[in-house]
Amino acid sequence: MSNVIEIKNLSKSYRIHKKDPGLKGSLKSLINRQYEMVEAVKGIDLTISHGQLIGFIGPNGAGKTTTIKMLSGLLYPTTGQANVLGFTPWQRKKDYLKQISLVMGQKAQLWWDLPLYDSLLLQRDIYEMTKPDFNQSLLELTELLELKDFLKIQVRKLSLGQRMRGELAAALIYYPKVLFLDEPTIGLDVVVQKKIREFIKHYQQQHQATIILTSHNLDDVRQLADRLVIIDHGQIAFNGTTTELINRHVDHKRIVLTFTQPINKSDLEPFGQVTKFNPHRASIQVPRADTTRRAAALLEKLPIEDITIEEPSLENVVRELFTKQDYA
Repeated sequence: MSNVIEIKNLSKSYRIHKKDPGLKGSLKSLINRQYEMVEAVKGIDLTISHGQLIGFIGPNGAGKTTTIKMLSGLLYPTTGQANVLGFTPWQRKKDYLKQISLVMGQKAQLWWDLPLYDSLLLQRDIYEMTKPDFNQSLLELTELLELKDFLKIQVRKLSLGQRMRGELAAALIYYPKVLFLDEPTIGLDVVVQKKIREFIKHYQQQHQATIILTSHNLDDVRQLADRLVIIDHGQIAFNGTTTELINRHVDHKRIVLTFTQPINKSDLEPFGQVTKFNPHRASIQVPRADTTRRAAALLEKLPIEDITIEEPSLENVVRELFTKQDYA
């Protein structure tokens, strides 16, 4: 499988003006202006194959959006190289821009005062689509994104969910080969989030698009991504599958128990850390390597009706990585 995106030692630094608060600080900065260098991205290496959907996650300020902007050609890097579809993104060649799309959940690309359909017509002309290709793409997107009822309504009058679906339509009407999605479900209700996720997955499978998805909503990542890339303080902290993430960074599992008769919490404490308890149902945290033995001992010693062994959730694994919190 060929690589569509290849990144080598990519970095981006900003020169930031420092100023003390208040009038005194403002006057001081006029006389003696102080700066500091902030490294948003620090020499990352990454390859992404044709047709993959990568979940690109991390805390606020980790460098996700900065990386996306460099790959889409909006920012020049400080150092390093990137190759997307055989192009250097920040050269912004026409043939490159016609094959990529960027959707930012907090930035609008639709024309506010025009109906959605007119914005799509503008995309047709900008990307030099033939009328048959445009009509076929519009038909497909209208059905998948349920656009029919608001295609002719002024964009400013659409709900947030309708506008987001319109944004996706505008981004995909010309069949881009690479799609950068930066928080595409931010601010949307759970019903619309689900529809957006279903559409993204369908589009990827139907058109074999290569997609980088950034999101703070881990439901997006868990349900869509073939691979996770976690970035923290501008550096890649993890690159692999969800299962690999859990196996590498989590040393325990959780045993959930239901009892045929009430027990005391003290009955469970010799077997592991009790995380949830009532006399008829409880959860304990046990070392991963010793899970099977402890589960067998529990079955032998206690009146158990049902037993389930669970992996920690992706949300908890990521939370622990970034905050060092214990699982609840």
